[in-house]
Amino acid sequence: MRVVVAEDLFLLRDGLVRLLGAYGHDVVAAVGTGPETLAALVETRPDVAIVDVRLPPTFSDEGLQAALAARERVPGLPVLILSQHVEQLYARELLADGHGGVGYQLKDRVLDAAQFMDALDRVAGGGTALDPVVVAKLLGRPARADPLATLTERERSVLELMAEGLSNAAVAGRLFLSEGAISKYTTTIFAKLGLAADDDINRRVRAVLTYLGAAADDDR
Repeated sequence: MRVVVAEDLFLLRDGLVRLLGAYGHDVVAAVGTGPETLAALVETRPDVAIVDVRLPPTFSDEGLQAALAARERVPGLPVLILSQHVEQLYARELLADGHGGVGYQLKDRVLDAAQFMDALDRVAGGGTALDPVVVAKLLGRPARADPLATLTERERSVLELMAEGLSNAAVAGRLFLSEGAISKYTTTIFAKLGLAADDDINRRVRAVLTYLGAAADDDR
């Protein structure tokens, strides 16, 4: 697997490069600034990118912005954010894209190499890998005991595939249903989860975050 690593701390960047190499992956670029990240992602078009949120020159949100800009030029580019911080605005925008795998892991909650590599593989494969703490912060509220209790089995299946990053058309193909039927299911899901009328992208993101939050609670 071809990987780009964007991390400003040399020791961590070098450690990631060594870890990826030990697992048989090819690091095609290891960079430390926002502009370098964008250039590396667009030029190398890796199978997956590992990107820190805060990179030079301003150490604000250059990493996330570079990832979003790269996905505009390379649609579906898989990105795993690895950071100490949860940047809500751009994280929501990244998740709302709906094309290609996305992940958001917190550095101090990565407990071992196997856990991290599993998250990376899921993102590279087009899925999602969100830390429960990130999910809770993006939702902006504590997770309910069972936020999915009112969903039917079919609605849960649709939401699960949405959480994997699939579009309505892709979900329809996976479940052997029409795209119109999936559209109706998503509308019902939004209503049952109490997601008020808003732009569909934002409601889709919040529905997925609710699902991932519930799944994280079940794993505890």
